[in-house]
Amino acid sequence: MISPETRVQIRRYFYAEHWKIGTIATSLDVHPDTVRRAIEVERFQHAEPLRPSIVDPYLPFVRQTLEQHPRLRATRIHQMIRDRGYSGSVEQLRRVVARLRPQPHEAFLRLQVFPAEQAQVDWAYFGSVMVGRAKRQLSCFVITLSWSRALYLEFFFDQTTENFLRGHVRAFDAWSGAPRVILYDNLRSAVLERRGDRIHFNPRLLELAAHYHFVPRPCQVRAGNQKGRVERAIRYVRDSFWAGRVFTTLAECNRQALVWRDEVAHRRRWPDDSAQTVAQAFTEEQSRLLPLPLHLCNTDRIETVRSRKTIYVRFDLNDYSIPPEAVGRHLTLAASDTDVRILDGAAEIARHHRSYDRQQSILDPAHEQALLRTKRKALHQTRAGRLALAVPESEALLERAFAEGESAASQTFQLIHLLDLYGVAALRRAVREALERNTPRASSVAFLLRRQNRSTPLPALDLSRHPEAQALEVRPHDLETYDELAHPRDDDSEQ
Repeated sequence: MISPETRVQIRRYFYAEHWKIGTIATSLDVHPDTVRRAIEVERFQHAEPLRPSIVDPYLPFVRQTLEQHPRLRATRIHQMIRDRGYSGSVEQLRRVVARLRPQPHEAFLRLQVFPAEQAQVDWAYFGSVMVGRAKRQLSCFVITLSWSRALYLEFFFDQTTENFLRGHVRAFDAWSGAPRVILYDNLRSAVLERRGDRIHFNPRLLELAAHYHFVPRPCQVRAGNQKGRVERAIRYVRDSFWAGRVFTTLAECNRQALVWRDEVAHRRRWPDDSAQTVAQAFTEEQSRLLPLPLHLCNTDRIETVRSRKTIYVRFDLNDYSIPPEAVGRHLTLAASDTDVRILDGAAEIARHHRSYDRQQSILDPAHEQALLRTKRKALHQTRAGRLALAVPESEALLERAFAEGESAASQTFQLIHLLDLYGVAALRRAVREALERNTPRASSVAFLLRRQNRSTPLPALDLSRHPEAQALEVRPHDLETYDELAHPRDDDSEQ
């Protein structure tokens, strides 16, 4: 009930200010039906007769027109009676049309189903949420058994076909069975196209139905009453579960949703018998559900991907790494709601946790290490790369030598030769000393190496770097030959 003061305000806004019912309800924070009851003329009958209205002469015409065309707009009727002499406003006519317009009240039969016979499915939109930098649409998949009213609900970040199928599979698993018929609205995940009574179902939904042996059945167009039980279930979820709750993650939201289902939704009284709860009715219905197949139906999203240069492939706003040897090949990406797998044929070459953020690079350290090993191996196969890896100081020496007009290729060749002769440690010491002396040349490095090693013999030549030298055959000479050279004979001296 509203106070007399509020009723006075409602009537003043409606009759004096010509506000609409919805505007008055919003302004005074009352229900529209409360506004309608407050403006009913019958509640405020006066002793004196009401003054005649300018619309009165046209009432028979308006009533007859509305009987023939119940949905005709008041603005069109205003144009019609204005041509017949009406001079009043359209707002005054709207009030009359609203009172005279026939209000059709369609009667419905109560839905009667057998246990385990039917379930009803629909999506419910719950606004958008931010996941990192990505804006995701939060939706709830709801399926309810028409006989027991037992339900299953799960929240997802989108309404894709994969999540639609995934909701079915998890509901059947939670119920340990499947109903015989599932009723759908004309949503895209279920119905691709319809022409009259002919339906083109989504092929993936048909695969799911064949796997679990149920029959998909769509509602008629604009006949939401045919799946009223899931509609009421969604409203129940909004009012009883969603209102006033705070979540930080999707997993926490779904955990609380299932707790609410078991402790609140399934403990309410069963509408067909108040002596039982929904959980008790479901226990009776569960034994009549269709048995589940041995294997779950695959609900992963399958895409063909390819990386032309980098070790990443793109999926759903993010990049996922692959082994470097897979770059350039056509691969298969299989995405669930938690994981992203990359397949090369039938072999799985990468697996990552799925990210719902955007512009993220999800990297497996093993893929990065493999790429670095490949790069190092390729670098080691060149002279300059081998020298740079062994003697990092050589880069500075070559740059300074090139700046002074020396050939970088010639200097590199000479340093590689010195590396083979003297080894890494000796060459690094000599290169550093040459840079300190400001003599950045390979000849200076060679001089420093000879001076450092003057008191010690040269290191043994590493023939492993010169396989051609290993095949040489060296024949030793007779030592008397050297004596003859050192002490020539007398006759040779005379000559």
